[in-house]
Amino acid sequence: MSFDINKFKAEKHLSNRYAKRIQALKDKGRQTDCIEKTVNESVENIQGSGRSFIVYGEPQSGKTEMMIALTAKLLDEGHKIIIHLLNDNVSLLEQNLLRFQQSGLSPAPYNFLEIMDPVIEIGDKEWVIFCKKNGSNLRKLIEKVGHIGGKIIIDDEADYASPNAKINKEGEKTPINELIETLLKNGGTYVGVTATPARLNLNSTFENDHTKWVDFLPHSKYTGQDTFFPITHSCEFGMTFVPDGAGDDPKWCRNALFGFMVNVAYLNLHPEIHGEENYSFLVHTSGKKADHKIDYQTIQKVFGTLSDTSDKNFAKYVEKVWALANKRYPGEADKITDYILENIGRRNTVVMNSAKEFEKNHKSATSPSTIFTIVIGGNIVSRGMTFDNLLSMYFTRDVKHKIQQDTYIQRARMFGTRDYLPYFELTIPENLYLDWHRCFIFHRLALAAVRAGNAPVWLESKRISAAASASVDKLNVSIDAGEMSYGIFDYNGVKTDAEGIVSSEDSNISKLEKLQSLLGEENFPAYVLSYIREFSPQGDNSITLHSSHSIANMHDADQQNISRKRGFMGGANFSKNSPVAHHLRISHNAIGQARLFYKYNGSIKFLKNFKTIKGPKEKAA
Repeated sequence: MSFDINKFKAEKHLSNRYAKRIQALKDKGRQTDCIEKTVNESVENIQGSGRSFIVYGEPQSGKTEMMIALTAKLLDEGHKIIIHLLNDNVSLLEQNLLRFQQSGLSPAPYNFLEIMDPVIEIGDKEWVIFCKKNGSNLRKLIEKVGHIGGKIIIDDEADYASPNAKINKEGEKTPINELIETLLKNGGTYVGVTATPARLNLNSTFENDHTKWVDFLPHSKYTGQDTFFPITHSCEFGMTFVPDGAGDDPKWCRNALFGFMVNVAYLNLHPEIHGEENYSFLVHTSGKKADHKIDYQTIQKVFGTLSDTSDKNFAKYVEKVWALANKRYPGEADKITDYILENIGRRNTVVMNSAKEFEKNHKSATSPSTIFTIVIGGNIVSRGMTFDNLLSMYFTRDVKHKIQQDTYIQRARMFGTRDYLPYFELTIPENLYLDWHRCFIFHRLALAAVRAGNAPVWLESKRISAAASASVDKLNVSIDAGEMSYGIFDYNGVKTDAEGIVSSEDSNISKLEKLQSLLGEENFPAYVLSYIREFSPQGDNSITLHSSHSIANMHDADQQNISRKRGFMGGANFSKNSPVAHHLRISHNAIGQARLFYKYNGSIKFLKNFKTIKGPKEKAA
């Protein structure tokens, strides 16, 4: 044999990176169908007309692993430059970059700083680049790769920093929004990944097209909103309500800590349940450093007392631990108490007041290194952090002002794979939990509309806002339209049964249950029915199922899509003065196609962005 350089000059094009990644996950016993579905739909968008779209999935549902697979698939498809944008936090960037590098992806991802040296030429090679959503970093990245066409931008936590908070100031843009838009020039594609797409939709961020949105479904072992904020309020985990205004009383923090230690001891004394592990307890305080200090002092005093038999409170605290253990696990109180006292020194308390402390301590907080790991923080721990073996959460203080849906949905750090769910405990002011619960109900309703192929409609109340008001595109967002609609179905096929349900003598809620069974999930989402059950103050009198309605002679209606800018349910029958809170009616066109429409009369606002339905400069109806 003789050496032939031409053999090695041939371009090496890898085409099996995605298949390898999926197989690697399967070899680890990971479920991949949800990832594969999302990747395939995203690639179809990019290959088609989808220049800007959103991938949405629940908090901590495995979106990072999905993004690794999507990146592999895009490289296989011939895309040369894929840029991942992350929140302006060094630790989060390093955490995500490390996960991508450990995946075996080729080419290995780079921190953008690594490619800034002039000696590194981008050329026509493949690059996976990570960059923080930081003005200085983005400007430097634009200098390096801005001129190159066809870039794919994958924006993690896309609803944070990326939307234009100056959307209602003509010609003005917030710096990060403007810089990302510059990065997208020359035929770039924007893929925003988030658990909370409301702000991106209501802001018309990068003209994202809701008809191209991709729903990333969680894996089968995921525990999320259906578990922690169930419609029925039945809990599969432990929950303790703090009385209103009592969050400042240190006894509630102490009691939550005692409960955490008891559950840790029980689990570690029974390794057959989950294995012997280190666990964490998240104390979510306000944004004030003084509050963090108070909670830190309370926790340290408990640990100090349980470590000192001569402490005046030693006997009292040990008795409380024993009584709680005896109540939860009868017959094992002595063993549990002994375990706690023997291991009380195996503890670590991490306070996160700032981004600097987060960068320093995030590893010990997110992956607990001691059996009793306590993490205290406010906003800094609310987004982007995944807490391994999180066993307890304590929210110390209620919120007096209106809460924002995206903020509180992102605060659900307990979501994820929690195969020790019956031992998880949430301690929280009751009003805060109820507001949080309603946040998720509103969120479910909006996403149910999207899954049915409709434009999203976001709900607000006196206590809950859909998104920051400055980010809502007032030119194109209609507020108080009052109606939601679902999938189009063949009315001729269900007409007889549907009319029979409406005219029957059944209770209104029973009629709705039968109609939901008849029409199915896509055309009448179960979440809507559950919401009506939950929010009917006058019981059955709060609900009216109206007779079906033809739109055939309505000249201002879109006959094909069965829609109308000003809605179909107006006039005296739907007045806000009526005691009826929930109005439902089937509207159908001349050729026998129909939709179910739902209108709520109450202190709820419905926000809908009409930008993809009409011209961007036409004022919303």
